[in-house]
Amino acid sequence: MTDWRERGNCRGADLDLFFAEDDDVFLIREAKRLCETCAVMEPCLERALADREKIGVWGGRTAAERRSILRRRGRSAAA
Repeated sequence: MTDWRERGNCRGADLDLFFAEDDDVFLIREAKRLCETCAVMEPCLERALADREKIGVWGGRTAAERRSILRRRGRSAAA
C-alpha cells in the first residue's frame, strides 16, 4: 500500500507554504485551502499530533490549533 504522504495535496507543492511565519495569514490560508480537500488530511493531522509538531500547517491545522486539540484531548482523557 502507498504511504499516506504520497497521496497528499501538498505533494509537489512549495513547502514554504506550509511552514509560513505565524503572522503570514495569506500563506496559512492557502495551505489550509489545499488541506480542505485532501484525502489524507486526518492521518496527516494525527501524525502531527502524535509527533507534537511545533511548526507548520499539518492536516489543515496550525501549531496553535494543534496545541488546542491536544489540550482538549488531555482533558477528555482525564475525565
